[in-house]
Formats: sequence, structure tokens, C-alpha cells
Amino acid sequence: MAKFESSPAELALEPVALLHQLERERDRLRLLLDLNNNIVSNLDLRELLRAISTNVRRVMQCDYTSVTLREPGDERRLRVYARHFSQPDTSQDEEIVIPFEGTISGEVIETGKAVLLDSKELPRFAPVSNPLVAAGLKSACFLPLISHSRALGTLNVGKMQADAFSPEDLEFLRQVASQVAIGVENALNYRAVNEVKEKLAEERVYLNEEIRADQDFEDIIGQSPALKEVLGQIRIVAPTDSTVLTLGETGTGKELIARAIHSLSSRHDRTFVKVNCAAIPLGLLESELFGHEKGAFTGAIAQKMGRFELAHQGTLFLDEVGDIPLELQPKLLRVLQEQEFERLGSSRTLRVNVRLVAASSRNLLDMADRHEFRSDLYYRLNVFPITIPPLRQRREDIPLLARYFAEKYARRMDKRIETIPSDVMQALQHYQWPGNIRELQNFIERAVILSKTTTLQAPLGELERLADRGIAPRVRTLVVTDRDQIIEALTASKGVLGGPGGAAERLGLKRTTLLYRMRKLGIARPGIG
Repeated sequence: MAKFESSPAELALEPVALLHQLERERDRLRLLLDLNNNIVSNLDLRELLRAISTNVRRVMQCDYTSVTLREPGDERRLRVYARHFSQPDTSQDEEIVIPFEGTISGEVIETGKAVLLDSKELPRFAPVSNPLVAAGLKSACFLPLISHSRALGTLNVGKMQADAFSPEDLEFLRQVASQVAIGVENALNYRAVNEVKEKLAEERVYLNEEIRADQDFEDIIGQSPALKEVLGQIRIVAPTDSTVLTLGETGTGKELIARAIHSLSSRHDRTFVKVNCAAIPLGLLESELFGHEKGAFTGAIAQKMGRFELAHQGTLFLDEVGDIPLELQPKLLRVLQEQEFERLGSSRTLRVNVRLVAASSRNLLDMADRHEFRSDLYYRLNVFPITIPPLRQRREDIPLLARYFAEKYARRMDKRIETIPSDVMQALQHYQWPGNIRELQNFIERAVILSKTTTLQAPLGELERLADRGIAPRVRTLVVTDRDQIIEALTASKGVLGGPGGAAERLGLKRTTLLYRMRKLGIARPGIG
């Protein structure tokens, strides 16, 4: 009977192989220990996933690693984090967004089972697998990250060699995926808690500012038919979630109308957030609306939540929306249509549920014709327009407003105003009030300051001087949709359309724009028909 013995060369190899096996087991145990340490010490999701990807790539000697997670608030999409290819000429984008359907990660999340693929199976998944195939991967393993019976995402590894993952490798990677799932859930929970805390802190700061701010009007004052028509429109649109565009001259109370819409809506117990687009420097407006990440630009020393996030589930009021720069308008259009955006300096898509009320004292349609405002954004904002009448078109409300403001400022100044003389009231009703209610409010405040008795002593000379200068009758920025305004301007100009003192100048329009509006409203051109 023949006796087989190992050759000296084979005997020499056995200790070397054993040593390699021991080193591999040591490295894998160290990986599990490192993962556990990262889970305990690192609650920042991106940093955690980068550390995981780096450690797995080193220990498993992989050519590709990444982690795929569900996109918050959007079950149709996934985000791929901490991507790394060993090939230096391969795209190194750290994060990409991919669809749930038709991708390997989507299938693994749906089934909850690991998938081991060779080079023939990889191409059938698109679009995420194409870069893997192009990079030369011949083996890939996708493992579900399961926590509390729910798949959060996948751990993805790949190699350039065919059949590179043994059953032992797969079993070890399952242990790794279990550890990773714990860390991911902890980081996601930490992020969610931080976002809630941040939102509450921002809301507290914002509401404190609102409380300290001196509101222009505390209530809607007036009984004129023009105002009642506006209030009727508010009652119609408030219960819906439709976008509202309030139009009117400066000082007519557009913010007050927006607050009334919010108060009568189903969102009344949520936050009402306002942004004056004309009062914020253009370079800071994007950050104010959409927020920014730490380090997004010089001076961004901390993460900032934008007004859209702050208004989630509530109402956002954009005052003077016509002052939003053209380059920022596509981002505003997107958030109106898709209810999603990214903070400055971030590729993470945020989803919000916001009801928008916009306001403008500028003619947005004319601006769109001059390519100063995007026409698609204008039509998206103009779902339900409400034109607020100027004070000169609701003169019967002036006595009510004058008494209201007189009482308001008298209380503040610890005075008593019991009487407004008839000549003062008559002058108030005859003045044109180009600054509208805000101008009336400021005038009454000055009058209260000057009053030494219980009778209001108004500086009527100011109104006479302004009227003599011809400032009052002119409307420079109102969006003219009322045929009565056009007819009034034509009458005042004796039928002259253009030139100094013509109807177009009185309305703040181009002559061609006035002619277009006249044709649209069926107003005959003077001397014709």
C-alpha cells in the first residue's frame, strides 16, 4: 500500500496559509470592533457612512463600496452615499440619487434578501449598475440594512475578479450589514431629532421677532363695497391649498390679506412665515428662502434652516415677489411645482408641504413681457389673484381707519383723542393717499403726537403741499385690471393716451400696454367708435 506524504514545499506553504487566514480573521474582527466604535461615537450620517465604506473596502479588499439609503419623504428614490471606486479615472461623485424601481438596491430593500451578482447579471439593472460595469467590476454583493424588520437601505461592495465572494465572505458581510443598520438607524434618528429641535428653535426665534415687530394693521377695517369684494374672495380661496397672488399698490395691506387667508385655512394652527424679498440683499435671498449648510459660503459658520422649511405644514408669504432675481426664480418654480429643494451647499433633497401667498406692487405681467420675470413662474403664482383696491377707491373707509389709528396711538402715548374735526375728516377723504393705508397710519400718528387736547390736531398743510405737487393722483406700480381706473385716467387726460400727463403715464404703463389692456377690457379708444 502506497504511502502519500506532503512534499517539503507543501509543508512550507501550510504555515503561510494559516498565517494569512489568521490575519484575515483578525482584520475582520477588528472591522466589527471599528464599526461598533463608530456606531457609538459617530452620529453624523455622512461621516459614519464614509468611515464604514473606508473600513469595509480595506478589510474586504474591494474595488467598489457604497451605502444606499431611502430618500427621506420620497419612497420612489434612493440616495447612494460614500461611493468609492479604486479606479482613479472613474467618477467619484460622493452622492447620487437613483430610482427605487429597476435598481439592485431597490430589489434588495423590497425583498430583504442579499443579492450576489456576476458580470453577466450586473447590466440588467439600470441606471446605477452601468458605472459599475464600466469600471470593470465582475462581482458585486448588495446586502440589506435591516433594523426592526424594516430595510433602511443596502451595503454595496464589488470586485474586479469574477466569483470573488465566497459563502464565508457573504456570511461575514451579513454581520457587517447588521452592525451598519444599527449605526444608520441611530444616525437617522439623531438627524430627525436635531431637525425637529432646529425647527422649533427657528420657530421660537421667528415668533419672538413677530411678537416684537410692530404690525402695520391689527384687523381689517372697512365696510366699503370694494373691501367686501376682497373679503369675499378670501373666504372662497382660504379653505383650499391653492397659491394666491395679492396685487396692489404699496401700503394697501397685502400682508394683512395673507394673514387672513392663513387664519381661515386648515393650516391656521401652523406657522405663518413672511419674507420681504425686496428687503433682503440679493446674495442672501437664496439662503434666506432655502437655507444653507455649514461652509456653503464665506460666513456660513453653521447650518441654517430656510423659510420654506420653517413654513412646513403652514403658510409662506412672499412679499414683493417681483424683486426675486431671475437666476433664483427656477428654484422657486421648482419648489412650487414639486415641493422639493436643496439647501445651499447640499445635494440632499428636502420635501416640504407649504401653502404660498405671494404679493407684488409691481406689474409682473409687464415684467414677464420684458423678460424681467419668468412667465412660467408668473402663471404658477397667478392661480388665484386678488387685487386689493387703493385707499382712494374706498374713501368711505377712511373715517373708520382714521378713528382706529387715532385710538391706537393715543393709547400708546397715554393720551385721549375723542374728536376728529369735520374739516380734518373731509381733508382726509379728499386726499388721494398715494401711500395708501400706511401713509394714512403714519399721518394719524403724527397728528396724535401734535395733539395737546382730546381733539385731533392734524397737520393738513402737509396734505395740501403734496396735492399741489401732483404726487397723489399718479399710480406707478399698480397692476391695472380695473376698467374704472383706465376710464378715470382717460377722463383726467381728456382722452390723451401717451406723452406727459397722458393716461399711460398716469397709470404707470407704456402706451402700447395701455392699448392692449383697453382692447382686453373692451374700452374704446377715444375718438374711435
